[in-house]
Amino acid sequence: MLSAQENERLTRVGPGTPMGELMRRYWHPVAAAAELDAHPVKAVKILGEPLVLYRDLQGRLGLIGDTCPHRRISLEYGITEAEGLRCPYHGWMFDQTGQCIEMPAEPADSTFPCRVKIEGYPVEELGGLIFAYLGPEPVPMVPRWDLFVMDGIWRDIGVTEIPCNWLQCMENSLDPVHTEWLHGHYYNFIMGHRNQRDARGQRFVDRLTPHHVKIGFDVFDHGIIKRRVREGGSEQEAAWSIGHPILFPNILRVNWTFQIRVPMDDTHTWHVMYQAYPPPPGEEGTPQKTVPVYDIPIKDERGKFITDFVLGQDMMAWVTQGPIAHRDLEKLGESDAGIILYRRLLRDHMAIAAQGGDPMNVFRDPDTHKIVRVPVEHSLIDTAKAGALSTGQAPYSALLEDVEAAWAKVSAAAD
Repeated sequence: MLSAQENERLTRVGPGTPMGELMRRYWHPVAAAAELDAHPVKAVKILGEPLVLYRDLQGRLGLIGDTCPHRRISLEYGITEAEGLRCPYHGWMFDQTGQCIEMPAEPADSTFPCRVKIEGYPVEELGGLIFAYLGPEPVPMVPRWDLFVMDGIWRDIGVTEIPCNWLQCMENSLDPVHTEWLHGHYYNFIMGHRNQRDARGQRFVDRLTPHHVKIGFDVFDHGIIKRRVREGGSEQEAAWSIGHPILFPNILRVNWTFQIRVPMDDTHTWHVMYQAYPPPPGEEGTPQKTVPVYDIPIKDERGKFITDFVLGQDMMAWVTQGPIAHRDLEKLGESDAGIILYRRLLRDHMAIAAQGGDPMNVFRDPDTHKIVRVPVEHSLIDTAKAGALSTGQAPYSALLEDVEAAWAKVSAAAD
C-alpha cells in the first residue's frame, strides 16, 4: 500500500513533477503519421502540455505550443506553409522551434518577430509513428525497438484516448494473474449471456482460463520480464523460459504487439496498439505504402464499456479505478509482486533522472542502437498460422482481418 503522497509522486506528470521529469527523458509517440495525411495539423497533449503537431509543405514535422501569443487563438487551425505554421487570425508564422519568423502587419524592418517564441520540441517519424521529445539536451535517439524497424513486415496502429492515469494501464501489465479472470472467465460470462461466441476471442480465452500455479519477474536491460506457469504447463514452455516483457517505462510487449501508454496529463492516456504482421502468402516483399491507423472504441452507443475483447476489458478495469487510482486504499497480496517491483523501478529511475543521469532505455550510441531486439515467445509466422496475431486485442483492425484470413487458408491447405 502506498501513501497518498507517494501515489502523487508516481502519477503526476506535469512539468516539474518527479514523474514528469522522468518521462521527459523519453521519446513518446504523439500521432500516427497517417493522421497527418488526412489533415496536416493535429492538436496533441502530452505530459500536461497542450501542443500542435504539423507537417509543413516541405514535409518537415513541427511540434509547437498550441496558442498564438498575439491574440491567444488556437494554432490547431493554423495554415501549413513551406517554412512552418501560420496563425489564421493575423498571419503570424512559427517555425519548428516555435520561433516567430513573420508578422505580416508589422513593419518590414521590425525586430518584434525575433523576440517572440513559443514552445517547440523535437519530433521524428519512425515505423509509422511520430515521436516527440520534451526533455533536456542532449537529445537522445528515438528507441529503435524491433517492431518499429524490422524489414519484411506490415504494421497497423490502433489508438484510444483513455480517461485515466497512465500508471493504471501499466500496472495492469505487471499483474499476470488477472488474465485468467478478466480475459478468461469474465469473457465466457459476457459471451455466454449473449449466447454467442467469437472464434478468435474464444481461441485466446481457452489459453487463458487455466489457473496460474507460478509467476515470476526479472529485471533485465530494458525493463521487466514476466513469466508464468499455468495448470498443466511447465517451466520448459515459452511462457516461463522466455516470458514477455514490459519495456521501461511505458510499453507492454505481447508477442508481435506493442501497447504504448502515453501520459497526456494526470488523468488521460493516449493508448497505442502497434501490431506487426507477416505479409500474406504471395505478397512477401511487397512494401507497405502507409501504416494505417484506426480507432479502438472504449464505450458503446449506450455509454457502456465494450468488454467483448481483451483490450476493452482492460480499459474497463483501468478507467473504473477512477481518474487516478487511490493506491493508499488498496490491499496488495503475494500475487502483486510484479506491481511492487515495477513501482520500485520507477522510484529508482526517478532518482536517477533527478540527479541528471540517464535512466533505463535512454539510447545515445548509434553504433549499438541500429535495432533493439525484444524477447518474444512465438515466431511471427507461427503466430499468424495459429490465428493469434492480435492475441485477442484488436478486433477493429481491417488489416488484421485480411492477414489472418490469408494465413488461415495456408493452414487449412496444410491440414
